[in-house]
Amino acid sequence: MTIATPGSTRRQFVKNSASVLALACMPGLAAAQSGKRIRLEWQDFKRTTQYPSFLSAVQTMRANTNSGDRNSWQYWVNVHVNYCPHSVPYFIAWHRGYIYYLEKQLRAISGNNALNLPYWDYYTNPTIPGEFTDQATGNPLYAPRANTNVYNALSLAPFAAGVFNFQRGTANAFEPQFEAKPHNPVHDIIGGVMATMRSPIDPIFYLHHCNVDRLTHAWALPDGKGIPYTANPYSAATSSAYWAGTHRYASGLTMARSLTYDPAYLGYDYADHNLPTALPMAAGNTQGGFIKVQSTSQPAPDDATPQEGNFASAPGRVFSPNRRSLGSAKDVDLDETSVTARIKLGPVEKQILHNAFDAAKAPDTAASTHNSVGIVFDNITVNERGKQGGYFYNVYVGLPAAAQTAHARQPYFIGTLGAFAIDAAGHHGTAMIRFPVTDVMAGLDLTAVSTLSVSLVRVNGRNAPKGKIIRLGEVRLEVAQDVASDPATPTGRLAAGCRYDC
Repeated sequence: MTIATPGSTRRQFVKNSASVLALACMPGLAAAQSGKRIRLEWQDFKRTTQYPSFLSAVQTMRANTNSGDRNSWQYWVNVHVNYCPHSVPYFIAWHRGYIYYLEKQLRAISGNNALNLPYWDYYTNPTIPGEFTDQATGNPLYAPRANTNVYNALSLAPFAAGVFNFQRGTANAFEPQFEAKPHNPVHDIIGGVMATMRSPIDPIFYLHHCNVDRLTHAWALPDGKGIPYTANPYSAATSSAYWAGTHRYASGLTMARSLTYDPAYLGYDYADHNLPTALPMAAGNTQGGFIKVQSTSQPAPDDATPQEGNFASAPGRVFSPNRRSLGSAKDVDLDETSVTARIKLGPVEKQILHNAFDAAKAPDTAASTHNSVGIVFDNITVNERGKQGGYFYNVYVGLPAAAQTAHARQPYFIGTLGAFAIDAAGHHGTAMIRFPVTDVMAGLDLTAVSTLSVSLVRVNGRNAPKGKIIRLGEVRLEVAQDVASDPATPTGRLAAGCRYDC
């Protein structure tokens, strides 16, 4: 598979191609063509004639109790539960097709062919629009939630200038960073059904994912950055094998992956292509109060210092010739505090790590059987209070005690953990989550230390559970063999961060 680099982006393709057709199909140009549907931000959307049609369609679908009928709300919830990819390749592209199909269904049910799904720009206003929190009888947009403000779920890291690549398995990539934060934490902080794979029950889900889609499109403009190139799906031009195949949504409902490369290929665009450059104001603790815009030099929402935990340790073990544990901490209980678990590292483990890092740098020449490093949370359980969401944990590896700002902590950040990710990882079996850390750990100096720290820093919404809510049966350091560079293939998915049986 060809991974796009700065020299092989769509900009270079245009420069080297004399094809007028290819030029016309570039995102940005295609979106400017007439006839494109435009998705609006909620505050603008609700002032249009689309709004009553949207309410009517949602109400009709939620009243339909036949889950096998595409006209029912539950049908689309089941699509997400049964087929949605999380923490694996095509997370963003699959959802692009999913919301497109739901949007078509809303048009058909409402009878309004001008109806388009709106988005909620929480980087401008992090509070859920009031139409979704109004508990008036019969309001089809209402759902019980733990919180209505997602300020603490937001991050500017995915939009940093150095984030060029797109897909999992590539260094410093947009898709896994964006899914880790803000996508998952928005689910977690809102809580309720949004903290589960049944999250599409809550209508705010679709506005959230339209914003995910919008921000992805804005990030890719003007030339796609490091997204593997695909030609217009209706042309015969050569494209990356990454976009071969189809997304599956239900029996008889699929979509060519190439169609989900860019919104223009599905005939829509967004009213706003601006990327956030600062976090918004967030509602304060007093009625009508606000806190200042947060910058990376100010204390992060997770500014708590994690406390050292006293957890049992376990030695490394071999799972297969190409995968082994280098040690672990056992039975790590999580509550409203922040905690650090330590994994013991001996000389042998350090040498294995060193070999894995060398192999990752030169996979074609290295003799090591391991070239991928991961932190694994295994045998995860969450109690009923924890399942309600309202919180999440930022996860760091090798976090120095002096790092107390978002900017200082970012180099050690490896992902987030919350009820939503746990439900996604465990709804087909035992929950296990793997955080790829090859690049992060390659920058750590482990020569003079005997342990590796894994820190979980609690971040709360205004309403969050207290007491023990999650147990990580094991927090372990693993090395493995990533035998393919293409994260779209089963053998390449290990580096992409999914379960080993995905």
